[in-house]
This record gives sequence, C-alpha cells and structure tokens, in this order.
Amino acid sequence: MEFPVTRMRRLRRTEAMRNLVRETHLHPGALIYPLFLCPGEGVRREIGSMPGVFNLSIDEAVREAQEAASLGLGGLLLFGLPETKDAEGSGAYADDGIVQQALRAFKQQRELDKLVMIADVCLCEYTSHGHCGIVHKDGSHYEIENDSSVRLLAKTAASLAKAGADIIAPSDMMDGRVAAMRDEMDEEGFEQIPILSYASKFASAFYGPFREAADSAPQFGDRRSYQMDGANLREAMREIELDLAEGADMILMKPAMPYLDVIRAARERFQVPMGAYQVSGEYSMLHAAFQRGWLEQERAMMESLISIRRAGADFIVTYFARDAAKVLG
Repeated sequence: MEFPVTRMRRLRRTEAMRNLVRETHLHPGALIYPLFLCPGEGVRREIGSMPGVFNLSIDEAVREAQEAASLGLGGLLLFGLPETKDAEGSGAYADDGIVQQALRAFKQQRELDKLVMIADVCLCEYTSHGHCGIVHKDGSHYEIENDSSVRLLAKTAASLAKAGADIIAPSDMMDGRVAAMRDEMDEEGFEQIPILSYASKFASAFYGPFREAADSAPQFGDRRSYQMDGANLREAMREIELDLAEGADMILMKPAMPYLDVIRAARERFQVPMGAYQVSGEYSMLHAAFQRGWLEQERAMMESLISIRRAGADFIVTYFARDAAKVLG
C-alpha cells in the first residue's frame, strides 16, 4: 500500500515536536482571576456551588492576590459583597465601599504592582432587589430604568478609579453607560484609566453559581430585558460597535464556551484587545464532572481554556486561573 508524501502524524510523534508546532498558546499572564470581597477579618468562606472559590475578607484577599502575583497571573477581577444593601446600590459608589477598601489595601503591597486590578462595575451585588439598575415598579409591573441607573454606574466607575482601579469593567448592560463612565472619569481626572466593557453579555443560565457567590440573585423577574438574547449574533456585533464608539478601550465576551462563535466573529471584526469570561456555570459544570471521575481534571481544564484562546480571546477571566498557572509553570 502506497502512502502520499504528506503524513500529518510526523509532527505529532513526541511532546517536544507537538510543542514546537503548536498554534495556540496559553501563558499565566493571559489569565485573570476573579475575587469576591466581603466584610470582616479572617473570612475565607467557600462557595458551595464553586469548589475552591471563596468569599474573602480583605486581609485574606491580600494573601490570595500575593499568590496570584507569584504565579504570574495577569490580574484580578474584583467583585464586592457589601455589609448592607439598598434600592440604589449605594455601596457600589461609597468611598468606603468594600472594593474601594480592597483596592487601597492592594495598592499598599508593592509585590502586587505586577497585577492589573480590574474593578467590575454593576449594581446587582449592592441593590436590595438584585437588579443591575434602578427599579421603577408600578403595581405588578416593573421596569429597570436605564438613564438613572447610568448616572449611578458612572459615579461608581469614578469612585473605583479614585480608589486605585487600573481598569474599569462595566457589566450592567445599560445603554450608554460607557460614554457616561468615560465622561465622569475624565471630569474627575482619570482620563488614563481604560474601560473594559462587557460589550456582549448574554442572559445565560450559566451565571447561576455566581449569584450565590455574589449574593446577587434578582428578587423578582429576570435580567432578559437588559442582558442579550443568546440567539443573536448580529446584535452582539452592534453592541460591541456602540461601546467602542462610546470610548471602550477593550471588550469582554461573556459567557465563553457556549458563545465561542461570538468570540470568533468579534475577533475577525474588531481590532481591539478582547477577553472572554469563563463564567461560574462553566467552572462548576466541569468540577461536577471532576468530582464524579467523569473527566480528567487537568486535561479538561486546559482544553477548555485553549478553546477560548483559539476562538480569539487575548485574555481569559477564569476561576481556574491559579490551577492553570501552576500547570503552565
């Protein structure tokens, strides 16, 4: 039997050969690790649906950040759980808000300078009703008010920039929020702080464990009137175009694995830095399979991250960041 000249398996024979010709690479600096910050001291409370992920008081978060820096991670994405909540989410933009306190604590640690501190901007963790904006309710009907919410989100962005955030990352999906944040930060003297917009954030079932982690489940209704319909690829491109026109410097796609086609379409169309968020449900789903012995943990974890990178993400927000960095060395 005669074979053609080309034998594809020649370049797969050894690990060294496979490394040499590998097209897509991961490195720790392209991984962003989310942290959930809570009041108190010495608090390290594991999240039931997310093995290995914790609500952390600031002192514990500093230690977690130090490990992240030692592993060479690219940065942290910060979420806050306030001591109290109200209808307007005032803890999000308070000078002594939990994320603001953490940012100031992180900035006092010189070894953390190598980490980019990204502050999520949303109101859902801080509102008593769990929605990402101001709620207007008329009898049984309710509406998430866009423009009044945007004013508070812009105020939050400026507050976090003042506290030391390196990047502001709005995740609320209100219309016009990027322009409002850019204006507010520029007026406050933070024109050098970039905006990483969750430009394409879909209303997804894969956010479930996050809502336990951030205590942010809506008390009524859902978020489909402001987060995107998962069926709409063209609309996602329009959302990205609008956010870039309003002044976004980078974009973040969320979720990642169920929307790899959206990541690829955005990569082919837009020439800006782009990340993807491997969200809580993706992480928890894989961990459930690991615990049952259905999947090999290290290989499945790395394969999931490579798929996101291959689709076009320059960096990945993932709860696997520390574990993956240890594998990558």
